[in-house]
Parts: sequence; structure tokens; C-alpha cells
Amino acid sequence: MTLARQSLPAARRFCAHTVLAAFAAGMLVAAGPASAVLYKWVDANGRVSYSDQPPPASVKAEVVGGAPPPSAPDAVRAMANQEADLKKRQTQRADDQKKAEKARADAMAQQQACTEAKGQIRIYESDQPITRINEKGEPVYMDEARRTKERERLQAQIRERCAS
Repeated sequence: MTLARQSLPAARRFCAHTVLAAFAAGMLVAAGPASAVLYKWVDANGRVSYSDQPPPASVKAEVVGGAPPPSAPDAVRAMANQEADLKKRQTQRADDQKKAEKARADAMAQQQACTEAKGQIRIYESDQPITRINEKGEPVYMDEARRTKERERLQAQIRERCAS
């Protein structure tokens, strides 16, 4: 009984190795035809035949599948050009996106400046006294001439920069 227990794991290892080897062999057999050339031809009786072996020389055959043709001498250069074009398009797309984002940010800043100018002009058009703080920290009231000049400056800014 002790002998049977000791040989059982060895038998399992042998079985596992056999299954693994059979699987690998099957994969190799299946991969072989995938890279082989496939021929198609019509025989004398009008039957269409397919084979991985070339037909007799008297029959005209068509290659319908197989390995890719040997690489062209310019293939590497063409691939490099395609990659360069792709990088160029990606760079252009990124630049366009940055420009669009900058344009949106500028438009938002412009809109905010217009809103602030319109708010300030309302203050200058009101009858409430406007004070400024001088260098000494004292409040100084704005006279009517200065008030009119500031209002005109803000109106000109709004006409130039604001759509509405």
C-alpha cells in the first residue's frame, strides 16, 4: 500500500507532462497551415479544388491565401512616413485644441471684463457720491468732471470690446 501511494504522484506528473506535450504538438500542427499558401483551381471536370499543394503544371492555379508577400524595399520608409504623418496630425490636433482652449479662456475673460465695465458705468451714472482712498488712506470724493471722464472711458471700452 505504501508503494502504491508513492507511485501515484509520479503517475500524475507523467500524465500532466503527456497532456501538455500533446497540447503543444496540436498547437504546432494547427499553426502550420495558417502560414502555408493555399491554391485554388478548376480541374478538367469543372470541379473547384483547394489545396496547400500546387496543382499539376497543366492546370492554371490561383493563390488565394498564404504568407504575406516579401517586404518591399521602401516599406520601412513608407512606414516611417506614416508614423511621422500620424505624429504630425496628433501634434496639430493638440495645437488646435490648445488654441481653442485659449480662445475660450480669452472670450470668458473678455465677457467678464465687459460685465465689470457695465457694472462700473452704472455706479458712475448713479447720483451716489463716489470716494477713492488717497495715499494717506483718507477718503476723497470724486468731482463731476472726473466722474464724467471715467464714464466716457468706460462707454468707449464697452463699445470697442463688448458685443452687446
